[in-house]
Amino acid sequence: MPIPRSFARFNRVVTNRITRPLADRLPWFALIVHRGRKSGDVYRTPVNAWLDDEDVIVALTYGPGTDWLKNLEAAGGGEVIARRRRYRVGPPQLIGAEGSRRMPTLVRPILRAIDVDEFALLPLLTPGRTI
Repeated sequence: MPIPRSFARFNRVVTNRITRPLADRLPWFALIVHRGRKSGDVYRTPVNAWLDDEDVIVALTYGPGTDWLKNLEAAGGGEVIARRRRYRVGPPQLIGAEGSRRMPTLVRPILRAIDVDEFALLPLLTPGRTI
């Protein structure tokens, strides 16, 4: 079971404000840049993410019902800022256990401990290149 939604609300108000300025620099973190489906506002949401040569893989710590994921699905993609670089990504694909296997070895036990077993794969539209 993912982290409870009540904790997600706390993170949105408190934790995200602290991690947002650092998420594009920290290992195993990134910022998802997405436009609200209803408001049209641009948001930058810090997430646990890992990049390889073709994809960004995001641990869905709150499950697949998160606003950033719905916004990326509705828009057909968005942007990710990681390692101080900006990447354009295509529409997300939900993946299960495969996502865990693609995580760094050190991170897998942490994700298992908090029962994260769902992941989103965001294909890089220009693999290996930033925008």
